[in-house]
Amino acid sequence: MTDLNAGNVRVFASEKNWIEGNALAQLRGTAALPGMRLAVGLPDLHPGKSGPVGAAFVTEDTLYPHLIGNDVGCGMGLWASDLSARKPKFERWERRLVDLDRPWDGDRAGWLAQFDLAPGDQDESLGTIGGGNHFAELQQVEDVEDRAAFAALGLDEDRLVLLVHSGSRGLGREVLAGHMANHGYAGLDAAGDDARAYIARHDHAVAWAQASRALIAWRFLHALGSEARVALDLPHNFVARETLGGCAAWIHRKGANPSNRGALVVPGNRGSFSYLVEPAGPQEANARSVAHGAGRKWNRSDCRARLRERYGEDDLVRTELGSRVICEDRELLYEEAPQAYKKIEAVVGDLVEAGLVRVVAKLRPLITYKVRRAGA
Repeated sequence: MTDLNAGNVRVFASEKNWIEGNALAQLRGTAALPGMRLAVGLPDLHPGKSGPVGAAFVTEDTLYPHLIGNDVGCGMGLWASDLSARKPKFERWERRLVDLDRPWDGDRAGWLAQFDLAPGDQDESLGTIGGGNHFAELQQVEDVEDRAAFAALGLDEDRLVLLVHSGSRGLGREVLAGHMANHGYAGLDAAGDDARAYIARHDHAVAWAQASRALIAWRFLHALGSEARVALDLPHNFVARETLGGCAAWIHRKGANPSNRGALVVPGNRGSFSYLVEPAGPQEANARSVAHGAGRKWNRSDCRARLRERYGEDDLVRTELGSRVICEDRELLYEEAPQAYKKIEAVVGDLVEAGLVRVVAKLRPLITYKVRRAGA
């Protein structure tokens, strides 16, 4: 791996994987915060607004909510469908996939009750995908390397799967805003009342985000005439109390999958494969965390400037793998273009080379949904 480690900083990236200098500077700056025991950069490390993304941070007695960010509980889930993989019905399915980004008109309180959650003032966005890099993607199983692990998740090679990436929407923004108004970027004494209050709001947002992803999956697959059965669902923006190195610690994850909760998906960009993996080997050095995706190569404004002269909108709604992108937001179409991201093969390769994961299966994108309005 690249020799970028010093003091309480560890970076898991090979020479084949380019890491932006600003991301490394942010990682080192975070490592210098009071009470910071370890800062881990993963292969998808890239700069963020208030700290690096694709990273995990370990403290013993201090909480830093700004490191989690405003999308508390953002994560990814994989759902099995009843849809046959043999003859994808692209045109029919595309016609049926509309308004998934608009408020759901069903029984929100009833849905939340299934997750032991009470209704709240941010529930209008329940079951909506959101902007940025969030998506719902119908996928086909391209290859299975570990059939036993694949089958244990209740998956079938002959059936399509749905990968959903979304978070807590306005609820998470509310949680962070409340903290920042009172404390800014200062850490919280984990034993104090303010920290306990933050954790309560944080945990609620994490659970709400999981319920929302499940509703997104149901809405998407219901539109295509299929049931939805969850195979896995994990947050990658959250903080949790865990034991690390024999000591109790707080592990803050920002764009980092937990590697102590079973199988997980590391997606590429909307025009590349995703990888279903299982954690492997010791997980202490990496703070029980692995990459959550390919990681951005260009920031959003750079994407628009770089790509508009080379690609028209029609070029970006079809990918090199033959998949289709549903995105009627022109700015978002360019900002989230495949070219904006690093190669997923390099990211997953680094995880495998470091002995952190083993590949279970490779998943091919078919339809990636971001935003589409009926009658728009």
